[in-house]
Amino acid sequence: MGLTAADRAVVLGGSMAGLLAARVLSDTYAEVVLVDRDRLSDVTGPRRGVPHGRHAHGLVARGQQVLEEQFPGLTEDLAAAGAEPGDFGHACHWYFNGRRIAPADTGLVSVPAGRPVLEERVRRRVQQIPHVRFLEEHDILGLRATADGSRVTGARVQARRKDSGPEEIAADLVVDTTGRGSRTPAWLEELGYARPEEERVEIDLAYTTRHYRIDRDPLGGAQAIIPAATPEHPRGGLFYRLPGDDDIYELSLTGILGDHPPTDPEGFDAFMRSLPIPHLYEAVAGAEPVDDPVKFRYPASVWRHYERLRRFPDGLLVMGDAVCSFNPVYAQGMTVAALESLVLRRHLEHGSRPTAFFKDVAAQIRAPWELAAGSDLGYAGVVGRRTPKVRMANAYVARLQAAAEHDPVLSEAFIRVAGLVDPPQALMRPRLLLRVLRASRAARRTGRAPLRQPRTVADPH
Repeated sequence: MGLTAADRAVVLGGSMAGLLAARVLSDTYAEVVLVDRDRLSDVTGPRRGVPHGRHAHGLVARGQQVLEEQFPGLTEDLAAAGAEPGDFGHACHWYFNGRRIAPADTGLVSVPAGRPVLEERVRRRVQQIPHVRFLEEHDILGLRATADGSRVTGARVQARRKDSGPEEIAADLVVDTTGRGSRTPAWLEELGYARPEEERVEIDLAYTTRHYRIDRDPLGGAQAIIPAATPEHPRGGLFYRLPGDDDIYELSLTGILGDHPPTDPEGFDAFMRSLPIPHLYEAVAGAEPVDDPVKFRYPASVWRHYERLRRFPDGLLVMGDAVCSFNPVYAQGMTVAALESLVLRRHLEHGSRPTAFFKDVAAQIRAPWELAAGSDLGYAGVVGRRTPKVRMANAYVARLQAAAEHDPVLSEAFIRVAGLVDPPQALMRPRLLLRVLRASRAARRTGRAPLRQPRTVADPH
């Protein structure tokens, strides 16, 4: 049996992927039940179920486009919440190896909303759909299925109360959006199916974040300052104002392969000063910290290849980080979940088997995965197969980023690919190749190094 209009769908997980799934399912099902272990209603801050929610988040350009399509007027809602939109090519100051890429008119909308604000505004929209019901503060115990395991018929849940017991929710479709900790591989095994193959890129990344109260504009009118991590300078950061708080700014520092930003204030400051630009340290100099640094660790990017399974039960789908979890520094996760929601809509409209759905989901994942995993393989300590294609792409992108310092055409091209608007191969168009080649030759003629060497900063302590 394929995906068809029916009475009830159940979404496991109230993350962005779950909210997007519920939005799409509401067009087809008479009732949609969204289950999450956290309290969701009236929550405006970070949730326990989103451990990365306390740290810097970004919604790249294609994600903004899809969310606006799914929730018309959302960008205006976020602006009203203090996340005033801007052009990605001007609002975000991107630095690679100590150099800022040239400002560019991209026409792509950047919305500087942190994860809690963005999720709260989207959740509010989904809650307004009459036949979507939120089942909050419930643990997800497992699936219901037919005796032969050929079809999933619902989910087993339990309220997080002392006097509660297991409950069963019958459903015509169950969608797992429970994130990286998804138990669908184990559930499949219990039903007699194979687990999906996993592709992993071990990066041992960490974010450490601190907030500051600043009574001036340290951004100079920008939305964010982003010294991006590169193989030459593997420490990175992101600094921006929290929406709705005129004087509270968030600073997240990132480190890979165990080189993690410390959580003690002195170590945090020293790590900040080791970045190839002084802007972040200068921005918070003399500012009042409002909390201590907090760390979030991310061990590996993981892609569960459901599209390779030959057998899969009807009545069950998987979306979001439960399928593929990306290195968060590339800000791809929410956007890929949004793209998957469009795949879900198309399959609900035309009817299909889960195996066909997963093949189309994999097609949406492939380009951002190659972009992120390929970039991570540029770090010598990351284990993985470096094909000639990966090596060539990493060398070329480094030269393009250096050339973009003085070329807004290259800046725009890079931002469109990083924003998942254009595919990675768009950077290899002949007219762009020529511009990069000319810039590289000019740098050699003038004796200027194509990439800036690490900047030494005396430790104030």
